[in-house]
Amino acid sequence: MSTPLASIFGSGFLVVVPILASAVGPYAVPAMAVVAFVAFLVGSIVRHNILCAEPVLAAGSHSLTVFVERLSDFALVAAYVVSVCLYIHILSAFVLANFDLDTAFNKSLLTTIVIAVITIIGLFGGLKPLENLERWALYVTIVILAALLILFAVYDVNQFLTFNQFTLPEMPERTAWEIATIVAGTLIIVQGFETTRYLGEHFDVATRIRASRWSQYFSLSIYVLFVALAQPIVPVLEGKYGDNSLITLAATASLLLPLPLIVAAGMSQFSAAVADTLAAAANMKEASNQRIDTRWGYLLVGASAMALAWSGSTFEIIVLASRAFAFYYLLQCIVAFSVCRNHRERSLFVFIGFILAFVLIFAVPAG
Repeated sequence: MSTPLASIFGSGFLVVVPILASAVGPYAVPAMAVVAFVAFLVGSIVRHNILCAEPVLAAGSHSLTVFVERLSDFALVAAYVVSVCLYIHILSAFVLANFDLDTAFNKSLLTTIVIAVITIIGLFGGLKPLENLERWALYVTIVILAALLILFAVYDVNQFLTFNQFTLPEMPERTAWEIATIVAGTLIIVQGFETTRYLGEHFDVATRIRASRWSQYFSLSIYVLFVALAQPIVPVLEGKYGDNSLITLAATASLLLPLPLIVAAGMSQFSAAVADTLAAAANMKEASNQRIDTRWGYLLVGASAMALAWSGSTFEIIVLASRAFAFYYLLQCIVAFSVCRNHRERSLFVFIGFILAFVLIFAVPAG
């Protein structure tokens, strides 16, 4: 479970509260529940393909399935490139906030520098030695997340005992369409459950399916609880929602929280970027039939991610990442549909496919 959890908790908990507050104000909890439900449905596609598609792909007996799976490999590489940029962009936002240097130019510049460092390490020494960072970063992230949950809960209880009510953020002036398109852009927040699909060399089918399911049970429950506990603190932001607003919320709950939060953000985002760079380079090598060496894969991923670092704000990159992963998941829907003979499951796959197509076409950034 550590592999999918590291991705699911990678950046989502750092940005989910301001994004949902910007979109739906006091209705962030039901919005988070909807996002979690959709994520679990998409996770069922991944689990179906582990069980049903992998034997077909291994046999190579179904040309359509093989073709779409190969196409999805390239789509996943593109999604990983965007997510590498996103992770380091969030790292930059949290680190620079500590020095009051949080400007768009500075974030893009620091993002470029950090990605360049990862790329150079990959080119000349390989990134394998840094893989162990992922597990330690996950441990630190879970500890900080637990501290946030506890101190947010204490703040909420004190607020209720003092005022006999909770103060919730105001509802922004948005149409139903605007709300739907902004919430659609949060898919990347709960992405990561698909990683078990690519651990076949290390774990059997039953273990990977169980790990995917339970990582979603655990992480999605934590996300809903986290958003719920953060709601009474959100009004301190006074309607100004940024990519590092969680620092302000943490400082409101306890002055001891911001520094550990920034450290956890730095560790988790750096390790997640390394993990996705490794995965993208490996997928690129496999999808190209070994024609692209891993080292050149690192270079391609790094150069593309550095170019994206100057393409927009963190919220804009979040939506781009959501769209990229929606395209990958949509292709996985087609793979699942092609190997399924159960009409009920096929109807479910079509339904999920329409949701992913909506994310792909219409998702927009918060702000």
